[in-house]
Amino acid sequence: MDSDKLKSIIEVLIFASDEPLPINQIRNYIEEVAPKDIKAAVDQLNLEYKQTERTFQIIEVAGGYQMASRPNYAPWVKKLFQGRSKARLSQAALESLSVIAFRQPVSRTEIDAVRGVNSDGVVRTLLERKLIKITGRAEGPGRPLLYSTTKEFLRYFGVNSIEDLPKPKEIEELLKDKENLPEGVAEEEIHALYPRTLDTSEDAQANEDASESEEIIQESEKENVTAEDMPAEDVLTDNIEEEDESASV
Repeated sequence: MDSDKLKSIIEVLIFASDEPLPINQIRNYIEEVAPKDIKAAVDQLNLEYKQTERTFQIIEVAGGYQMASRPNYAPWVKKLFQGRSKARLSQAALESLSVIAFRQPVSRTEIDAVRGVNSDGVVRTLLERKLIKITGRAEGPGRPLLYSTTKEFLRYFGVNSIEDLPKPKEIEELLKDKENLPEGVAEEEIHALYPRTLDTSEDAQANEDASESEEIIQESEKENVTAEDMPAEDVLTDNIEEEDESASV
């Protein structure tokens, strides 16, 4: 297959796909084509788009290729979508998601230790929105569930891999230079990532260990309550009747 034909097929596949298209999936539709040839075709397409001043480009998101408008046209695209409601993540969800993203795989106890509050409801919401997933169990006491981010997380934030997330030093620089925040990034979203999420001090670790120990003790106390420790139904009834008689006297 000649290069022009290959470029055209790859272009139409990426254009028609409603989600990022990985190289392996493209190979399922085009026989006998190497991954390096696909990447070369995409690079050539982007070069042609740039030379002809096209308003769009092909970007890598969540491990695949996707058509996207160029950043300098963002003001007009925003006007197009103005008024259309989009469910945004709450501050609590951003904080929890940030902890998971930077420390994955991570347990709920660790998330709670970093945030300082219970994260049960937030974790359930993130699971329902498929931004995180359960990836196993920890080896510690109680073997708690471990959570990691998903491809949907990468797609939501427009990054190709977890390594593309800003490093702690980069986040700190963003906070110092508020006037030059990236387009569409709110300051509170940056604060959700820093500094509590990235706190790796001994105090943070101590708080995390204390929280985990407290939860283990609570679980142990629950497990030590047996059926014999619970009052029988007739005893409860007798107690109620005795209280009623006392009240009537």
